[in-house]
Amino acid sequence: MDFIHSHQNPLFKQLHKLATLRRERLKSRQTLLDGPHLLASALDAGWSIERLVVTEAGFANPEIVALRARTPAPLNVLSDELYTALSELPSPSGVLAMVSIPEPKSVRQDGLCLLLDGVQDPGNVGAILRTAAAAGVQQVLLSPGCADIWSPKVLRAGMGAQFVLDLVERADLLAFADRFEGRIAATLLDGAVDLYAADLSGPLALVVGAEGSGVSDELAARAGLRLRIPMVTGIESLNVGAAAAICLYERVRQAGLGAAV
Repeated sequence: MDFIHSHQNPLFKQLHKLATLRRERLKSRQTLLDGPHLLASALDAGWSIERLVVTEAGFANPEIVALRARTPAPLNVLSDELYTALSELPSPSGVLAMVSIPEPKSVRQDGLCLLLDGVQDPGNVGAILRTAAAAGVQQVLLSPGCADIWSPKVLRAGMGAQFVLDLVERADLLAFADRFEGRIAATLLDGAVDLYAADLSGPLALVVGAEGSGVSDELAARAGLRLRIPMVTGIESLNVGAAAAICLYERVRQAGLGAAV
C-alpha cells in the first residue's frame, strides 16, 4: 500500500486525466468509479477492479473496508487535497476505483433496443441508462454527439446501469436503422399516434432525440412508428429522460409486468 501526497506522482497524474479527460478514457479504455455505491455495483456485476484509491478516512471506513475485502486490487491512499482534485462530489466519498471499459459487443439486429440521438446532458444520459436497465432494454446505442457514458457525471446518474447494459457508443444510428429487423419507433409530433394506442410488441428500436432539436430528420425518416406522449394543452414537450421512461414502461406494461420485454 502506497501513500501519495504529490501532484507530480505518475499515478495521480494518470488518475487526474481519467477523471477529467474523455480522450484519455477513450485512449486507455479505463475510467474511475467514485464512491462505495458504484464500486459495490461493479463488484456485484462481476467486474474486475484494477486499482483502489482511498482517503485516509476512507481507509478506515467500515463500508469501504468491506468492499476492499472483495477485490485483490492494489490499494493507494491519497491525501485529502489530491483526492478532492479527482472527485466532483462536494464531500469526498472516500474511495475511487479504476476499471477497464469493456469493448462493445456486436450491434444487434433485433430485440428491444434504445437509440440516443445526440443526447448531450450527462444527467439525462445517466438517468436514461438507469431506466433502460430496469426496463429490460437489450442494447443501447448512442450517437457520436451523446455525453460520455463513462464520465463521472454519467456514471453517478446511471447508478450502476453501465455495468449491466449492452452499450455501443459512437454508433452509426442510420446504418443500424437500415439493418434492424423490427420497427423503428421515435418520439415525434408530426404524423404521430398516441403512445397508449400504439402496438409496441415484437422487435423494437426506440429513438429519443437531443434535448433541444429532438430526433434528427434522417433518423425520423426511418421511423415507421411515430409516438406522441399525451400532454395537457400548452405543454410542448417532456424532458428526454422522462419521455424515454414513459415509452419504455408502456412497452413493459404491454409485455406484462415482470415478463420478458
